[in-house]
Amino acid sequence: MNDFDDLENSSKEELIEKVESLQEEIDYIREEKSKAKSNLMWKVRKLEKDKVLIENEKIRLEREAKSLRSEVERFRSPPLVLATITEVLDENRMTVKSSTGPSFLVNYSKFLDEKLLVPGSRVALNQQTFGIVEVLPSEKDANVSGMEIESKPDVTYEQIGGLDEQIIEVKETVELPLKEPELFEKIGIDPPKGILLYGPPGTGKTLLAKAVANETNATFIKIVASEFVKKYIGEGARLVREVFELAKEKAPAIIFIDELDAVAAKRLKSSTSGDREVQRTLMQLLAELDGFESRGDIGIIGATNRPDILDPALLRPGRFDRFIEVPLPNEEGRKEILKIHTKRMALDEEADIDLLSDLTDGLSGADLKAVCTEAGMFAIREKRDRVTVADFMDAVDKVVDSEHDEEFKKEAGVMFG
Repeated sequence: MNDFDDLENSSKEELIEKVESLQEEIDYIREEKSKAKSNLMWKVRKLEKDKVLIENEKIRLEREAKSLRSEVERFRSPPLVLATITEVLDENRMTVKSSTGPSFLVNYSKFLDEKLLVPGSRVALNQQTFGIVEVLPSEKDANVSGMEIESKPDVTYEQIGGLDEQIIEVKETVELPLKEPELFEKIGIDPPKGILLYGPPGTGKTLLAKAVANETNATFIKIVASEFVKKYIGEGARLVREVFELAKEKAPAIIFIDELDAVAAKRLKSSTSGDREVQRTLMQLLAELDGFESRGDIGIIGATNRPDILDPALLRPGRFDRFIEVPLPNEEGRKEILKIHTKRMALDEEADIDLLSDLTDGLSGADLKAVCTEAGMFAIREKRDRVTVADFMDAVDKVVDSEHDEEFKKEAGVMFG
C-alpha cells in the first residue's frame, strides 16, 4: 500500500494535519536557509574587513621598512665637513675654511639660496668633492638664546617715579631711532648708538630699560655682564659676539647689559690670567660697540653702580654716546615713588605721604618700596585692615637699620678679609 492509497483512505482532518506538518517543515527549512545565508554574509563581511586591515597593516609595514632602509642609508652615507665661508669669488666659486683647519676653493649647489651664502655663514661640505651641499644655521650658545625675553616686561613709565628727565633722555636716545628713524635722516645725524645709566643701587636703572622694552616692539635681550666671564679662554668673547649676532637676527632689538663694571673695569699693567681673560672679553665688547659692522635697528643700554672704575675706552663717544645719571630721588621724587607704591594699599586717614617723604631722605626707590612692604607687613602682623603712620615709622627705622648693617658688614669684610 503506497502513500497515495493512504491519502485516499485518510480523512479530511488527517489530510489537514499532514499539510500543516509539511508547511511547518517548509518554514523550518526556509528559516534555516535564511540563517545560513545571514551567517554566510556575516562571515564574508568579516573576511572583507580583515582583508582591509591586513592591507593597511601591509602598507604600514612597507612604509616602516622604507623608513628604516632610508635611515640605514643615511647612517651609511659619509659625514659632511663643517666649514665657514671666508670669501665669495664669483657666481660659482667661493673660499671656505673647514673646521679641520685648511681652506678650500669650492663650488656650490645651484639649489641653495644664494642670499645665505655670505662670508661668515656656516656650511656643510661633501667629504669627497668638498662642494657646498647645505647652509647651516648660525651656531649659538644655549645661554645666549635664553637671554632673549619672549614676553614684554610689564613695567611702564607711569610706574617709575622721580625720573622725568631721565625718561625723556631715554626716549630720545632709544625709542626715537626705533620708532621714527626718519627724524634723524631729516636732520642729517646718526642716532646715538647706546646709553649708559649710572647711579647708586636701587634708583631705577633696570626699571628704565624694562619700560623702554615695553614701549617699543623691539626684542629685549637682557644679560648681566658677569655672565660673560667664563672659565676657558675665548669663551667670554664668543658669548659677546653671539649676543650681538642674536640682536642682528631679531632686529629691531635692545641689548641691556646690567652690572657693566663686571667686565669693563679699567685695564691694569699687572694682571692675572683671569684678569687677562676678562680683558679679552672687554676688547670683544669694545669691537662690537664700535660698530665695525652696521648694527641696524639695535639699541644698547648699559647700567652700572661704579662708573668711576669703567675703562676709558668704553666711555668714549661712538660706543656709549650718552651718559644718564640716575641719582637718589629728591623730596618730590620720593613723593611720586611713594604714591606709586601706596596706590593699592589700604592706608589710614592719618597716613601722610608728605611727612613720609621727609623722613625717608637718602633712601633709593628700592628702599622706598621696601618701606611700603614692611609697613604693610606690620599691619598684617597685628591683624589690622589699615596701614597707620606708626607702621610706616617702624618700617623706615627697620630699612634704615638694615642699610647700616649692610655698611657694617662691608666694612667688616674689608677689615677681616
